Amino acid sequence: MFREKRVRVSTNTPFEETLGYSRAIRVGNRVILSGCAPIWTEGFCDADVVAQARRCLEIIGAALGAADAELRHVVRTRIYLIDAADFEAVARVHAEFFGAVRPANTTVVVAGLLDPRWKLEIEAEAVT
Repeated sequence: MFREKRVRVSTNTPFEETLGYSRAIRVGNRVILSGCAPIWTEGFCDADVVAQARRCLEIIGAALGAADAELRHVVRTRIYLIDAADFEAVARVHAEFFGAVRPANTTVVVAGLLDPRWKLEIEAEAVT
């Protein structure tokens, strides 16, 4: 049985160790990213949903880079929103990052996320 090598990407957040997961996993030409929350260094979280969306997508871009991929390789995103009223603002930020790529997307409104300051979480998948 053929098994492709796994390359793990870590961003050294405390959640990765506690939950036992990686920010991203590369297997062959696929890169699968865990949900990215809007956390800055030292645990800071901006209250603005636009800033939070940009931060999540910056984390995704950095993780892709560490996995030898780029935003242009993204084929799917999933956005988890706390408030449906934030959809248009978050959609505009998503389009800033992916307007030329146009990956498949699912956006879901959820009851809550791990930290009550978070207004969204974004995950992605890429193929290089």
